[in-house]
Parts: sequence; structure tokens; C-alpha cells
Amino acid sequence: MRSLHPDAQASMDARIAAGARPTNTLSPDEARAQHNRLAAMAGQGEPVARVQDCEISGPAGSIAIRIYHPSLAAPLPVIVYIHGGGWVLGNLDTADSLCRNFANLSQCIVVSTNYRHAPEHKFPAALEDVYAATKWVSENAASFGGDASRLAVCGTSAGGNLAAAVALMALDRGAPKIAMQVLIVPVTNFSFDTESYRANSDGYVLTRDVMQWCWSHYLEHPQDGANPYASPLCAPDLSGLPLAFIATAEYDPLRDEGKAYADRLRDAGVPVEYHCYAGMIHGFLGAQADRDAMNAVRAQFQI
Repeated sequence: MRSLHPDAQASMDARIAAGARPTNTLSPDEARAQHNRLAAMAGQGEPVARVQDCEISGPAGSIAIRIYHPSLAAPLPVIVYIHGGGWVLGNLDTADSLCRNFANLSQCIVVSTNYRHAPEHKFPAALEDVYAATKWVSENAASFGGDASRLAVCGTSAGGNLAAAVALMALDRGAPKIAMQVLIVPVTNFSFDTESYRANSDGYVLTRDVMQWCWSHYLEHPQDGANPYASPLCAPDLSGLPLAFIATAEYDPLRDEGKAYADRLRDAGVPVEYHCYAGMIHGFLGAQADRDAMNAVRAQFQI
């Protein structure tokens, strides 16, 4: 018998009350409209000292970013935040409340980056955009009060996948220098055969069918799923990557692949702080996970 955390259950009940439909039964545009509507129900986030909207150059045009300053002090460490949404959904506005919270909790500048979405833009378009944004932040941090020597990448769900892949890509390409990766309920492998997929395949918002819908939109060909930049767990060598904070949820199909990535990083000599949050579901980890993640960032950057 399941023992969901009361807050996770309340989150599921709120989705039902709002008339949310399973993502896999919707077209990408319908799913985006629903995602935006549900995100707006959360209301405005916390106030921060300053918010800046910018456009930067990307590999296929401009990329929208939003910079959150917890204070006007400088220089501050910088977190590049990558939103989730199965590579199909999400934008700067749907991530706004979380980024405000992360900025205040971490006392770091948070740079939220948009990216090209599937299915209009297949793998690796999103990753190349996020890599370009992270490189831009590293090269231009001083212009907005950031300290490029204290740079973290952070992402949730598909954003966690992109954050892990950006860390791999930055290591392979020799830049930028990333000091930390924060992966929250990350997608790490194009596979559906783990125990957590079997146990949590249905009934907890993120289902096997939803994940198959997401992957089918993201990948041009199924064989692309074996590429380490799509499935970081497939990377042959994880040594030399930045230290990691990884959070998973008990009732999440992605739980086991998140833990497997933490284990592989640790085996490769990468320091890892791993948490699995009891009673939680993929889309709701709660305030404690936010605090733990940002406390790990503060500890790494000695704030």
C-alpha cells in the first residue's frame, strides 16, 4: 500500500481538481497550454533584489535568459537553471517561482535559460542551446555581478538530463569550467526497465506512457537514446565531472536511473550527495528538497 507524503497527495489532488489530463493524451501544443495553466496556479514567487530579462546568441538564433539576483552584492556564485517539461514543455515563466526561491535559498545569482523544444527541434538542439547559454554565462558573469569560478548547472527532470549532459559536454569540449551539478529527479537513461518504472508506471502523474511520449518527441531516432548526451548514464567514463547533488523521489519512475547515475559518478571518483525523498512523486519533492539542494550549493561555494 502506498504511503504518499501528504503534500505530494495534495499536489496530485490539485491537478485532478484543475482538470489536468495525462500529458501523453495531448498534442504538444495542448500539453504546453495545460502546463502553463497549472504553473500559473502556483502564483507569484518570492521577491528578489533584481530580475533581468536578456537575449543572447545561440547556435540557431537568440536564446532568452532571465537573471535573478538575491541581493545587489557582488561577485556572487552563479547557478544556470534548466527547466523541465520532457524537452517539450516549459519556459522562463513556468520556472519563475522556483528560480526566485533558489536564488534566495542559495544566495547565488540564478540564470534561467530557455532552449529550443521538441518535437519542432529534436535532440541535440536543446542541449546545444543550454551549452551555449552556460558558456555565455561563464564568459560574461562579471558583467552582471557573477563569479564564473563558482558556476553550477541545475535542472529538474528533463532539465536535470540537460544539466548532466552539459557537464559532460563541457568536460569533452574543455569549457566552460563547471564546479557543481545539481540534478533534481533527472532523466539519465533512455530505458523503461528499472524496478522503479515497474512499481511506479502509473498513478503518480509522471507515468511510463508520459515518459515514452516525451522521448518520442525528443529523439529523431530511437538509437539516438544510446548517445551519452541523451542518456548520461550511457557515458563510458564519468571521471573528471563536477561534484553532484542528486535528488530522486520514492514514487517516481525515474528514481532508479537517478540513483544509478549517482552510483556511477561515485564509482568514477566524483563526490556525490544523494537523497531519495520518501513519499514524494516526480513533480513534487517539496520545500525540504529545495533547501537541501541549495544548502549543498552554499556549502560548495562557502556562502
